[in-house]
Amino acid sequence: MARSTTRPVVTLRSTAGTGFTYVTRKNRLADPDRLVVRKYDPVAGEHVLFREER
Repeated sequence: MARSTTRPVVTLRSTAGTGFTYVTRKNRLADPDRLVVRKYDPVAGEHVLFREER
């Protein structure tokens, strides 16, 4: 079965500048803007904002 273009794979990059990334999917119709999520950065050792990278 083919992957849907409605839910693309996005990369979330840490705003702490460590270069750590998460990979997830998002619903483009529900969230057309860039995704910003607060997640744990193991390099920084704390929770920081992760922004969607294009």
